[in-house]
Amino acid sequence: MNKQEKAVATGAGRTAGSGCADIATWDVEDTAFWESQGKRIAYRNLWISVPALLCGFAVWGMWGIITVQMLNLGFPFTQAELFTLTAVAGISGATMRIPASFLIRLAGGRNTIFLTTAMLLAPALGTGIVLQHKDWPLWAFQLMALWCGVGGGNFASSMSNISTFFPKRLQGTALGLNAGLGNFGVTTMQVVIPLVMTVGIFGSFGGEPMTLVKDSGWIFGRIAAGTSTWIQNAGFAWLLSLVPLSVLCWFGMNNLKTVSPDTGHPVVAFAKITYLYTLAFVPSILGLYLYLPKPTGLGLISMWVAIPLDIVSALLVMKLAAFGPMKEGVSKQFKIFRNKHTWSMTALYIVTFGSFIGFSMALPLSMKVIFGVSHVPDANGVMQHTLNNPNAPSVLAYAWIGPFVGAAVRPIGGWISDKLGGSIVTQVISAVMVIASVAVGYVMMQAYGSATPEQYFPAFLGLFILLFFASGIGNGSTFRTIGVIFDRTQAGPVLGWTSAIAAYGAFVAPIVIGNQIKAGTPQVAMYGFAVFYALCLVLNWWFYLRANAYVKNP
Repeated sequence: MNKQEKAVATGAGRTAGSGCADIATWDVEDTAFWESQGKRIAYRNLWISVPALLCGFAVWGMWGIITVQMLNLGFPFTQAELFTLTAVAGISGATMRIPASFLIRLAGGRNTIFLTTAMLLAPALGTGIVLQHKDWPLWAFQLMALWCGVGGGNFASSMSNISTFFPKRLQGTALGLNAGLGNFGVTTMQVVIPLVMTVGIFGSFGGEPMTLVKDSGWIFGRIAAGTSTWIQNAGFAWLLSLVPLSVLCWFGMNNLKTVSPDTGHPVVAFAKITYLYTLAFVPSILGLYLYLPKPTGLGLISMWVAIPLDIVSALLVMKLAAFGPMKEGVSKQFKIFRNKHTWSMTALYIVTFGSFIGFSMALPLSMKVIFGVSHVPDANGVMQHTLNNPNAPSVLAYAWIGPFVGAAVRPIGGWISDKLGGSIVTQVISAVMVIASVAVGYVMMQAYGSATPEQYFPAFLGLFILLFFASGIGNGSTFRTIGVIFDRTQAGPVLGWTSAIAAYGAFVAPIVIGNQIKAGTPQVAMYGFAVFYALCLVLNWWFYLRANAYVKNP
């Protein structure tokens, strides 16, 4: 930290053991302050935040790739059971975002990002351990998927934190960079995991390999059945980056006392974070136990009941379990629910990020079960979906492309929105997503009824890339809109809340697409998404683009 930065970190803003990490004076809307001191500090926190968030996304989303390889290795689980693993990670990550959206004010940015990054070490290690045991019950794998939700929760705290460091005129760009480059964790995971599974990078410490019973692949093509595979490296590999990143977060980031005035000693801040994150697991476990079929759960409620139950339970747990100064902090953050724009922006962010993360989770396994088999009728004319397709495209060679495009264009979406206004950009991409969803649904229908589904794969992949492109642009535009509508004290919690609800897309998409594939009607899932996009297009126009809009094109 240079002299200028030290001048900002005044004695009034320090806490025991944190040195100059706590900054007491922060007025980035003052151009002179921004140029002389704030800019340097803000961008340092941003560039540390990005790789930490990237790893969070990687750990959260890795079950979308792991399940494909579990199928290739002959793990004794059905396709439907494998879809539940991605869904479990999805609902856990979404639920963790609810308390995560409040953590920055309660515990400070540096404290929060450090601890939540370090927390990822446990599910990464645990996943590597369970993947070495084909004979372990399904619930052991579901437990690890649940634990990986910590990585999904980190997005809310990361975005809330970065929003406090930048002036309003740069909100779209800064948040687009943090989210967009952080979202590369999905692509990074989809590229890295197939690669590290090809070699025993940890030697005898990494366990013994398994043998592929079905063809697999990576970005450079097909890997033949019979090849040795270290699937456990899908978890273990992240330890190599998470350890140094945790250290970097601790020594390089800052707490803003203007945003987080009552963090207390770092140990106290860590206790708050751990307490609220632990509580967040309770509604996730309850909802999943009621939703998942026997023997894992009771199978009593539908997904559409499980999600609102999970959300309401998480909020109630936070409200009732908070105590002391934390109770007051939580109450202040709950004020965002009185603002109608919180709810409109939540719906719009589901369109963008909900689609991005949902499709990222569901796409690899969907590609495997739609294009990996030949769909032919039996003697009675009933369509069968069990015959291996020798001309199937390699899932792991293509699954990364869509998320890569979506993450890459997210900063561009923020930049364009800073120039044109966020809502007009959101309107355009919503219209594109309506059309693309209908089109990809039609292609999925054709492929799932064909003995040679590979002929439809180029159209399928191209349309999904378009969906990812639109969702990436829209991610940047919605964040720009939130940064303009809400003041600095509320923008962070709103960003966290909207991202939490949108993250349920990681639960909804695998379940909806998986169920419709099982029913033989995969197109119905995509048509349903298109209807929702159309409704949100009208919502965006009513709130932000019509003549008498509440806020005109923010």
